[in-house]
Amino acid sequence: MPSRLSAAFTAIWAFRPYLRHVPFLLALLGGAALRWTATRAYPQGLWFTGDSYFYVGHALSGVPSPSKTSGYSFMLQLMEPLHSLKAVVVAQHLMGLAIAVMAYAVLCRARLPAWAAAIVTVPILFDAYEIELEHLLMSEALFTFCIAAGLTLLLWRVHGEKAGATWWLALPAGLLLGYAVLVRSAGAPLIPLILLCLLLRRRGWRPALAFGMAAAVPLVAYAMWYHDHRGVYGLTSADGIYLWGRTASFADCAKIKPPSNEEALCLDAATKAENDPPGHLIWRNDIPPRVIFESVVAPEANATLRDFSIRAILAQPGDYLDTVARGVGKAFSSHRYPTPTAATEGLYHFPDRAQLFPGGLGWSGKGGTALSDAMRYGRTDTPSRVVQPHADRMIDYQERYYLPGPALGVLFGLGAAGVLLARRRRREVLMVWAGAVTLLVFPIASADFDYRYVVPTMPFACLAIGLALSAFRARGPGEATVPALGTPDPADTTEDGDPAGPDDGGAAEEPDEPGEEGAGGERAAGRDEPSGDDRGGNEDEKDDADADGDAEREPEHVPGKPADAPAGA
Repeated sequence: MPSRLSAAFTAIWAFRPYLRHVPFLLALLGGAALRWTATRAYPQGLWFTGDSYFYVGHALSGVPSPSKTSGYSFMLQLMEPLHSLKAVVVAQHLMGLAIAVMAYAVLCRARLPAWAAAIVTVPILFDAYEIELEHLLMSEALFTFCIAAGLTLLLWRVHGEKAGATWWLALPAGLLLGYAVLVRSAGAPLIPLILLCLLLRRRGWRPALAFGMAAAVPLVAYAMWYHDHRGVYGLTSADGIYLWGRTASFADCAKIKPPSNEEALCLDAATKAENDPPGHLIWRNDIPPRVIFESVVAPEANATLRDFSIRAILAQPGDYLDTVARGVGKAFSSHRYPTPTAATEGLYHFPDRAQLFPGGLGWSGKGGTALSDAMRYGRTDTPSRVVQPHADRMIDYQERYYLPGPALGVLFGLGAAGVLLARRRRREVLMVWAGAVTLLVFPIASADFDYRYVVPTMPFACLAIGLALSAFRARGPGEATVPALGTPDPADTTEDGDPAGPDDGGAAEEPDEPGEEGAGGERAAGRDEPSGDDRGGNEDEKDDADADGDAEREPEHVPGKPADAPAGA
């Protein structure tokens, strides 16, 4: 009996390294419980007036739209055989949880302590507006998931001498980011941004080339499909009307001096005085573009509106920057603005009653309404349901637990500080933080401020902070490091990321190569460069230390340093 008891304790002790993940697992279970409560409260999901009907309709029609890309409709089309709106929202909630898991995994691989990595994911798992946005039949959950998955691949080899994306990791990352642009065209600026960040790294041309080529595949394929149906190559033809709405409030034809065919696009003083937000203004029937053009998304109309808007920006750059800055300021304000309208902002809150569907034709092209499209897709007579008391629980939760605007501003500010201070992870922090900034600013600069454009930036702002913090635990030249248990050391690979030898987790890592950030220009005196077959380390030495530094390991002797010197000396 004592031997069996001893064996049991030995087996339990063997799982000791994994206990450091318990805080995150508990947080993950809490986030899952909240999302399950939301699913019980609103089993058919939540509908966003206009856009949700559009996405479901185009999932049924299979035809590209000139006003929005159809990436999200592709997912709905893929799930249509399930005939379940509930399955869609469950899938979106799983995406939200997966984003937190990916962020946690990247931070653990970056050697951030597990407890600190768990804290970084708390806003992702528990922010009420994040959960509500996942529950909407909208593109944001899929959009954020694709970007997070792509960045996870690019950051997977974040630690070690050979840290950095390989071409075979950049390839699927490019496909994911390219598809993200099809889900929401606001992701387009991320492609050149990530390409630039990859090229900043030494020998980064191969992953950059693989990323760029892979990202182009879904975009080119979509443009060809769009041409087959619309006669022109492109993703949409609506960027002109959105940009016109952004510039209409300040555009002054006396300053712009547009060509004669564009002069009528300037708003009159009375309409400007109404201060109608662009997100509402562009849908009014009395605005100049809708009076002049039969269709504002026709290729000719789109080109004219885009040209006018660019002229306005170039002639009045100060007014344009002021408009964008005020929009960004709303994202960081403690006050929640009713923009573009109070009704639209209200759609980002859990409701206490079922939603009503509008009359008029739907978007499926079958001659039905938005309601009939929803009923047909979900095979249900009630595409909107509210179940008590679960709905009241989510409403109460949303009133208390969310990330306020000033806190989001602090996250972005800390991320900016991390770019400046995280010397050994500056490129990685820059890529994630600049991605978050791009996702926040670009929609405001090209269309209007909307809270659903703000929420997807939060996971990446959190990840940037975690990566910056991990940089302070990264070793310097000649220092030994303690790899995290449960993850292979990325340093034990060749330049292309292929395994260099049997990895038994024994050897301390080598100093950085000359030319890499943090390198001292030369390797430690007397230290020979191991071959690929030797890099696995001593097979008899096993690393039982965890990433939190709870268990100490005797550092290996580095030539040129006293044998009893501390590892960080």
